[in-house]
Amino acid sequence: MDFSFGSVAARLGKGVHGDAPAIICGDAVTTWRDFDRRTDALASAMIAGGAQRGDKVAHLMRNSPAYLETCWAAFKARLVHVNVNYRYTGEELLYILDNSDATTLVYDASFAETIASLRPRLSKVKLFLQVGGSAPDFAADFETAASGEAGKLPDDHQPDDELFIYTGGTTGYPKGVIWRQGDLWQLLGGGAPMVGAAPAESHDALTAQARSMQEDGSVRRVLVLPPLMHGTGLLMGIYALALGGTTVICEGGGFEPEEALRLIETHRPNWAVIVGDAFARPLLKQLDAKGGDISSLQIMISSGTMWSPEVKAGLLRHNDGLMLMDSLGSSESLGMGVSVTAKENAGAPTRFEHDEDTIIVDEDLKPIPPGDERTGRIARGGLGPIGYYKDPEKSAATFLEIDGKRYTLAGDHARMETDGTFTLMGRGNQCINSGGEKIFPEEVEEALKTHAAIDDALVFGIPDETWGSAVSAIAEAHAPVDEDDLAAHVRSTLAAYKAPKRIVIVPRVPRAPNGKADYKTAKELFEEAG
Repeated sequence: MDFSFGSVAARLGKGVHGDAPAIICGDAVTTWRDFDRRTDALASAMIAGGAQRGDKVAHLMRNSPAYLETCWAAFKARLVHVNVNYRYTGEELLYILDNSDATTLVYDASFAETIASLRPRLSKVKLFLQVGGSAPDFAADFETAASGEAGKLPDDHQPDDELFIYTGGTTGYPKGVIWRQGDLWQLLGGGAPMVGAAPAESHDALTAQARSMQEDGSVRRVLVLPPLMHGTGLLMGIYALALGGTTVICEGGGFEPEEALRLIETHRPNWAVIVGDAFARPLLKQLDAKGGDISSLQIMISSGTMWSPEVKAGLLRHNDGLMLMDSLGSSESLGMGVSVTAKENAGAPTRFEHDEDTIIVDEDLKPIPPGDERTGRIARGGLGPIGYYKDPEKSAATFLEIDGKRYTLAGDHARMETDGTFTLMGRGNQCINSGGEKIFPEEVEEALKTHAAIDDALVFGIPDETWGSAVSAIAEAHAPVDEDDLAAHVRSTLAAYKAPKRIVIVPRVPRAPNGKADYKTAKELFEEAG
């Protein structure tokens, strides 16, 4: 049976229990009946606003019911989801909105001033929808659109309908990863209600399964703590909805461990989604300090960055029936490997199991056999993206053939162990993962070097208890300069989270004779500065 998120969205809401919760945000509940009605109306408003099949819908929103409603409506209208990092500055926003060819833009009222300033250059956008506040003359009100009448919607959804996930780039320009909805559907479970279960064979079977699990209380209820604008939060959130379940998000759009634990105790989710230690460590600290009931959780899954064995062991002290999963994936590649921690192996090193579609390759793209001590790059075959949107050169470098089979060559480096599992060594050369955000050093280095006093700079990650890795830098200056001034200079051109949390001025930035950066020495100089 051919599934897509659009085909599921068009059918599921008409068959599941209408009073069951689809979205919980803080203590506000959107029932399935209202969710289905509102997304029908939104889809109709997008089409009435000029959107045609395959057009792009940009989502510039923090976590909220509106984000999920917009995404679900786009599925119904056979439009393409485009995530927009809400931390981007004006010019960064302009680039992604223009590059994606977005014709519909849904944005939070907090971004209204920025959107108004960019509007003269957003010639491709036909419909602006503002969430909250008083919409300006050029925009329509989101709530009015969601409360309107629904017209006739498409009924011919296809597995090759697309979904975009934009991911950060080394030059400051994000890349749009093109996924087929049908491929994502299969990779996420194909409608299977739990890990290892058989997928649904038809839309009717999926609806019956959802109704049955709602009635017996076993339907998936997922607490999504990361931003929905990132693949981890988005995919887990929409898959829970596609199972007829419930997606729970924090009110206010941010992550607060106290609020997360309150939601767990109040709404009893059976899954929780995090991004490594940046989420897990504060949760554990809160549990250790003040206690809390996380007994409803059966699975806690992290993707985007690994989390520490000692933090996992600490969480298991508070729920020894919890299964903790490291799911290794990226915007370009899902299902590279998984590591499962339970009470039986608490504290053990993280080793990833994988299927035959994941291999580790050397610099010559030759598979590295188990037990070989070399570190290689992870390559993932099987279902994968079509490529990067409007970027054939980068697509050719990332999605390529190895021994006649198409693979995604990830930026992740790993070592294959003797037993066939692998150990993750690093995510993409010098890529920094800070609080779940991927930050490429070259982009920040170039921003630092545009400061009038700076001749050279190197940027890297330093282990940090809160962020996992803190953006840090050394810089070579020819004139006195203040560290805070440098950080502010970076924030003037890049998103604030990319600015170094600490910058050390050194006499000379270490580079090899050929000009290549010596990051090892750079980190040593940074640490010597104390």
